[in-house]
Amino acid sequence: MTETLAQLSNNAMYSATVVYALAMLSHMAEWAMARTLPAVVTTSRSRAALVSAGRTTAPPENGRNAGVNEPNRRTVVGSVAAAPAEVERSDRFGRIGLSLTVLALLLHAVGVVTRGIAAERVPWGSMYEFSITSTLAVSSAYLFLVRRYKIRWLGLLVTGFLVMVLGLAVIVLYRPVGPLVPALHSYWLAIHVSAAAIAGGALTVGALASVLYLVRSAMETRALATPDKPRTGFLWRTPTAADIDRLSYRVHAFAFPLWTFAVLAGAIWAEYAWGRYWGWDPKEVWAFITWVVYAAYLHARATAGWQGRAAAYVALFGYATFIFNFVGINLFGSGLHAYSGM
Repeated sequence: MTETLAQLSNNAMYSATVVYALAMLSHMAEWAMARTLPAVVTTSRSRAALVSAGRTTAPPENGRNAGVNEPNRRTVVGSVAAAPAEVERSDRFGRIGLSLTVLALLLHAVGVVTRGIAAERVPWGSMYEFSITSTLAVSSAYLFLVRRYKIRWLGLLVTGFLVMVLGLAVIVLYRPVGPLVPALHSYWLAIHVSAAAIAGGALTVGALASVLYLVRSAMETRALATPDKPRTGFLWRTPTAADIDRLSYRVHAFAFPLWTFAVLAGAIWAEYAWGRYWGWDPKEVWAFITWVVYAAYLHARATAGWQGRAAAYVALFGYATFIFNFVGINLFGSGLHAYSGM
C-alpha cells in the first residue's frame, strides 16, 4: 500500500507540473494576444478592486488620479479602440490559464496528501517534500488572491515560478519515502513547518508582485517623457504601479506574522529537541535575518511612508534571504539543521 500511494503521489506531482506548464503557456498566449491592445482606463474604483487584465473600466472621475497614472489615461484617449474580438481572444487564454491552474492545484494537493499518507507523517521531512508543500501554498495563495483581488494578471509569473520549482523538485530533489530523523519526531514539525510554508507561499506572491511593480513603474516613468506615444500590450492592461505596490504590501503584511510565528515555533521546538531555544545555528541565523528585513520593510512603510521602488527592493532582498535560508543553507551549510538538506 505504501509503495502504491508513493507512486500515486509521484504521478500526481508529474501531472501537476505538466498542467502548470500548460497554464503558463496559456498565460504566455494571453500576453502575446494583447500585444496590440491599448491600455485600459484607470479609475479610483478600479484601483481599489485591483482590476484584472483585459477588463475595461469606467472613465476617470472628476479629473482625479493624477500623477503617474496620467500617461495611462492619455494613451487610451489617443489610441485606436481595441476590437472586442481581440480583447476576448486574449481574455480567453487568460481564463484557460486560470482554469488549468485550478486543475493543477487539485493534482498538486493529491500529490502532497498521498505522500504524507504513504509516509504516515506530515510530508515535510526533506527538501523535496518542503518544496512540493511550499509550492502548494504559493498556488493556493495566488488563487485566493485571484478571487479576492482579481490578480489574474500575475498568472504568468506565478505559473512560471511553480513550473521551475516543481521541475527541480521532481528531477533533482526527489527522495523516496523514508522515516524521519529522531529530532523531527514532534508535533512541532506540523506547527513550525506549516506556518513557514504558508508564509513562504504568501511571500513568493508578494515578491512576484514586486517584480511586476518594478517593470510597470519603469514603463510609467518612460511614459512621462513620451505622453503621446500609444501604450499597447498586456502590461499596459494591468493595474497601475501604485496598485501593484499596494497589493504587494498587503500580502507581505499578511505573511509577516506567520513568519514570526514560524520562527517562534522553531525556537520552542529547538528547546524540545536540543535543550535550548536559540543556538545561532546557520538556519536560525538566516531565519532571523529574513525576519529583520521584512520587519524593516513593514516598519518603513508604516512609519516613514516608504512606497515605490525602494520598498520593492527591500522586499525582494527579504525574499532573497528567505530563498537562501531554504536552498543555500540546506545544500551548502552545516549545523543541527543539516538533516533537512536533501
